[in-house]
Amino acid sequence: MINMDSIITIWKSHLQQLLSYYEDNRGNIYSFYPLLFLYFIVINIICYWIAMYTAFPELTHGYAGAYYYKVQFPVGILGALFDSLSFFVTVFIVRHAISSKKDIQYIAHLSLDLIIAIMATFWVVYVFSFSGWLVNLISATPQVLAERNAEYQGLLSDAFTNPTANLRNIYFGLVMGISAMIPTCVHIFMFLRACVHTFFRQTTTISDG
Repeated sequence: MINMDSIITIWKSHLQQLLSYYEDNRGNIYSFYPLLFLYFIVINIICYWIAMYTAFPELTHGYAGAYYYKVQFPVGILGALFDSLSFFVTVFIVRHAISSKKDIQYIAHLSLDLIIAIMATFWVVYVFSFSGWLVNLISATPQVLAERNAEYQGLLSDAFTNPTANLRNIYFGLVMGISAMIPTCVHIFMFLRACVHTFFRQTTTISDG
C-alpha cells in the first residue's frame, strides 16, 4: 500500500526545489515582471489562435477574421494581466504550503490553485466581452458593455446547462484557459511523480526484504 505521508514528503521536496530554482534565477522583480507579462501575452495570443482555428475556423477569414484579429490584442493583454498576477499569488501560496506542518494544510493551500483556475474561466468571459466592446468602440460601432456581458454570461450558463450542444464553446474556453491552468498542472505532475517515486521505492524495499 502506498504511504501518503511519503508521497506528500517527496511532493513537498520537489516543490521546494522548484521554488528555490525560481528564487535563485528570478533576478530583480522590476526586470522580471515585464518579461513575465510579455511571456503571458504571447502565450494567451497563441492559445487564442489555436482555439480560433480549431474551434471556429470559419471566423478566421473575411470580415470576421479582421474583427477577431483586432480582438487578440486586448485578449492577450488582459489575459496576461490575470496570469501574471495569479503567478505571484501562486508563489505566495506555495511558500505557505511548504512551511505548513500538517499534510491537510499543505493540500488545502495547493487546492487554492483550483479556485484560481475557476476564476480564470469567468475572467475569460469578461475578457472577451470587454475586448469585443473595445474593438467595436474603436471601430465606431459601439455596443453597450452590459449587453455584451449579458450575452457572454448567457453562453456560459448555456454551456453548463447543455454541455453537449456547446462543445465548441467549452473547448474554446479550455484552450483559452491553458495559461491559468499551468500551476494546477504542475502540482498534478509533481503529485504523480511523487506517487511513482514512492511506489518504486517501496517495491524495491519489498524486493530487498
